[in-house]
Amino acid sequence: MSPFLFCTVLFAGLLHASWNAIVKRGSDTLFTTILVTGSAAVIAAICLPFVAAPAPRSWPWLAASTVLQAGYYLLVARTYRLTDMSAAYPLMRGCAPILVALVGALLLGETLPLWAWAGIGLICAGILCMSHGIGRRQMWLPLINAGVIATYTLVDAWGARQSGSTVGYTLWLFLLSGLPLLIWALCTRAPMLAAYARGNWGYGIVGGIGTLTSYGVVLWAMTQAPVAMISALRETSILFGVVISALVLRERVHRRRWVAAGLIVAGAVVLRAV
Repeated sequence: MSPFLFCTVLFAGLLHASWNAIVKRGSDTLFTTILVTGSAAVIAAICLPFVAAPAPRSWPWLAASTVLQAGYYLLVARTYRLTDMSAAYPLMRGCAPILVALVGALLLGETLPLWAWAGIGLICAGILCMSHGIGRRQMWLPLINAGVIATYTLVDAWGARQSGSTVGYTLWLFLLSGLPLLIWALCTRAPMLAAYARGNWGYGIVGGIGTLTSYGVVLWAMTQAPVAMISALRETSILFGVVISALVLRERVHRRRWVAAGLIVAGAVVLRAV
């Protein structure tokens, strides 16, 4: 993997952890999620006239991903209402890469060298070790979301490759997936959303830019390298998530999670060498 591609995916991981922290920090996680996704949809709509449209053969994949992404946002909001970010984020992100690697090998025909599998394994082991000690009642939502993440990752990897315009595909995805939650909130909770937005609009703009840029970078990277490698490397975002949880959100992060973070770093180093 080239140094540029490696660093670009790490940057995407930092952006992803940051917008998740914005959702967690908001006093209402659902409204904060709506502000983030709504802002991303508005930014996408502004940019769409200036980029090439995705090829027609990619639209079925785009439609499927739109539904999955909307469900993902709802699950993120619900999860952070019930669970600390330092506990939920590793589970949500950690189970997805190994599922992507297995399904990608079976359905997309991607073959990975032994060292790539070793790097993916180290990252997944570190992530799962990081989730040790989480109660069963706190695990089910992050695990469901992990399945959603793995599914939309594979759908979008194939869709982006079919699109002929990764940027156009990304912008349409964020426009379409951001509208359902925003329209629902405007139809059912408009006064409350407006009041919340007046005091928290900055969260929405920063988070919207973060999520749009982060996923756009990852989709581009998936057109340059095997999906499983990019998916696993992106989940080094958990390192950034743990640091943000400890320093910004003031959550207590146990020593075991810092040790597990070392495994994730080791896995990233192995992937960089592939």
